[in-house]
Amino acid sequence: MFRNLDQYQVDNTINQESWRVFRMLGELVDGFDTLKGLPPCVSIFGSARSKETEPLYQAARTIAKQITELGCGVITGGGPGYMEAGNRGAKEAGGVSVGLHIELPHEQEPNPYLSLRCNFRYFFLRKLMFVKYAFAYVVMPGGFGTLDELFEAAVLVQTHKISKFPIILYDSTYWKGMIDWIRAQMVSRGYLSESEVDMLTVCDTPEEVMKVIKDYRALEKSYRQFQ
Repeated sequence: MFRNLDQYQVDNTINQESWRVFRMLGELVDGFDTLKGLPPCVSIFGSARSKETEPLYQAARTIAKQITELGCGVITGGGPGYMEAGNRGAKEAGGVSVGLHIELPHEQEPNPYLSLRCNFRYFFLRKLMFVKYAFAYVVMPGGFGTLDELFEAAVLVQTHKISKFPIILYDSTYWKGMIDWIRAQMVSRGYLSESEVDMLTVCDTPEEVMKVIKDYRALEKSYRQFQ
């Protein structure tokens, strides 16, 4: 009897795993359908725990406004904190404000500044959408989730799975320790090259961020003219 029950549990688990593939496929198709036709976008990442009263919240809001004024859209994780600041700035400027919201057991509700929203169960599909629809990343201070999204993009550029694009770290005082450690440990031991570290651009003002983005857009436009 117990052998049969054990076998039933094994078979049932296998069936659940098989159906999970279709759930992933459905989420992927839904993401493509929802986000098709977006203008060129910049993804803004950062902690969900930051507060509206913080200067960096207002900086993210300003950056998003200026991105929108270029005719570009803003993509965030759709939650509070710096994500909210990015969506808020984009919406206030009358632009496209996208939220890629992840379903988590103890996570926040979507922020109220979204003009377009996708819901995700799976992190890897959500990260795919961030990369696919953005030509630049602006990474505000944050925790594990922010670092995950940052290094996902860095690895894809490093391995030539995607074209090189701006990965901008905002607030040098926050990122300096990490960059110094990467150079002192990874580069010095030969695990990374200095040129690979240079994929990351550190900025301290919205104006610096926008210069990087504008320069990249101008380079893209020039490159297309010669194709």
